[in-house]
Amino acid sequence: MFAVPAIWGGTFIAGRLVALELPATVGATLRYVVACAALLVTVRLFEGRLPALDRRQVLATLLLGITGIFAYNLFFLGALSMLPASRTSLIIALNPIVTIAIDARLTPGEKLGARRWCGVLLALIGVWIVISRGDLLATAGSPIGLGELLMFGGVCAWAAYTLIGRRVLAGLTPLAATTWASLWGTLLLIFASLPDWREVQAAEFTPAILGSLLYLGVLGTAIAFVWYYRAVKVLGAARTVIFNNLVPLFGATFGVLLLDEPLLPSLIIGGAIAIVGVMVVTRP
Repeated sequence: MFAVPAIWGGTFIAGRLVALELPATVGATLRYVVACAALLVTVRLFEGRLPALDRRQVLATLLLGITGIFAYNLFFLGALSMLPASRTSLIIALNPIVTIAIDARLTPGEKLGARRWCGVLLALIGVWIVISRGDLLATAGSPIGLGELLMFGGVCAWAAYTLIGRRVLAGLTPLAATTWASLWGTLLLIFASLPDWREVQAAEFTPAILGSLLYLGVLGTAIAFVWYYRAVKVLGAARTVIFNNLVPLFGATFGVLLLDEPLLPSLIIGGAIAIVGVMVVTRP
């Protein structure tokens, strides 16, 4: 689960490149066409074939496709077309709190004690320090617009995807559940993107855009989603989702390594606080 937020930290850079060049529906569709191809090859190699679904599993995987694939990616790329990647990743840090709060209402066995809630708060503070570059009040005072609302919609969609997935995994492997959800979601994205294809020009598919789509599809989806659901199956939803607070930390780190952004003390201090918070939540 430390590898998953590292991969997703890179999706903010790749997603920002795609969102600035392509309509959100087209970018999301291409991401999942690539992801479905990678997932189907992986299923063939490791599990032989996709398992047939009963009626309950059809409904459950369809809901996964609607929430975590269709809705989340439209919200995600729509927000990135309006906001800097750093501000978007700060809103993503609300995901553990939203997921844990909903899960605590639905599943008494998943409630967190006072120590773990302190860990959630500590991780969120660390993320806030990283993204705000140490100026917490300046970030808090920024106005809320459509981009922020879209990303919060993405947070809610991902919380639903996580909690529904925990129940689906009772009868499917993480790879099979992710593949079926991606197939359903891609089908919905294809229909949603049809009106926007007329705006797309071949010249927009530069090497940077093609590389970003491959990264988003293969690493950011096919690999990371399967590992994420594997963690949900082993650790439970509440302990898994807290790792999402490391996504902005990795995003900021990649900015230093790949984009020559300065290594600020706030990155080191906030990153350390976020990691301690995650350790507090996940410790038995």
